Amino acid sequence: MVLEVKEICKSFGDKEVLHGVNFRVESGRALGLLGRNGAGKTTTIRILMDVFHANSGELLLDGAKFIPGNHRIGYLPEERGLYPKRTVMDQMVFLGQLRGMSGRDARKGAERWLKRLEVEEYANRKLETLSKGNQQKVQLASTLIHEPEIVILDEPFSGLDPVNSQILKDVINELIADDRLVIFSSHQMSYVEEFCDHIAIIDKGLVTLSGELKEIKREYGRNRLVLAAEDIPPAQLKEKAERILQGLAVVTGEKKEFLILELAEGADRRQVMERLAGSDISVERYGSYEPSLNDIFVEKVGEEA
Repeated sequence: MVLEVKEICKSFGDKEVLHGVNFRVESGRALGLLGRNGAGKTTTIRILMDVFHANSGELLLDGAKFIPGNHRIGYLPEERGLYPKRTVMDQMVFLGQLRGMSGRDARKGAERWLKRLEVEEYANRKLETLSKGNQQKVQLASTLIHEPEIVILDEPFSGLDPVNSQILKDVINELIADDRLVIFSSHQMSYVEEFCDHIAIIDKGLVTLSGELKEIKREYGRNRLVLAAEDIPPAQLKEKAERILQGLAVVTGEKKEFLILELAEGADRRQVMERLAGSDISVERYGSYEPSLNDIFVEKVGEEA
């Protein structure tokens, strides 16, 4: 399946919050939907869920109009919405029935996903008696109970310890391998990099960057190098490197372990290396720079995730 979001605009009263949002996501290849708080991610997701209607634009699935009610959609919201005083099983069966399942099928689905997420022992416990992490796993089980074709996960790792995070990682990878259409939204960029082949960054109601993550990283790393020296921390190395490499490269970033250099127009890596070799800098690391997704996000929208 291919889901396309085309020129979606949305206003609340006189305020337009989405100004022509565009991106696409394919089944079997997860999309990371990113943005600062208030950028328009949640509004976009709610339009996909048919909670809000767009003022203009279109949603297409495999080239035809996308009608959310005709498809099984699983949505894990950032704000949790289960009932704390009801037992886990009762509310999961209830939610399954709301999605069109029979009571029997809903119970089977609940049992399957509670077992898969290793919380089956809590089936007859009230939700409020569970830890935050186990409540999160129950919420995910409720999202997947009806075996959705389209899965939207908003901050799914919230409240999970490393062991439970690994269980969730395995489940997400299984969903992707099963050719589900997965949209993944998180401020934890390491998870987005782990699961997502494509990203779309929304800023102030517009998609300012989208595409294949590998290609985006390659483009952002072009003409940039890393430099580290033995026994000289980056903060001290910066002034010396700029003086030695004057006319060839400038320092554009400083990490804990290395500097980021950008080649001057017409310069190449070989020239930089030759000048470093003739200097008193004992080079420990030198090579191509591959930016992290967090680096790209900060450069694009001006704020850490």
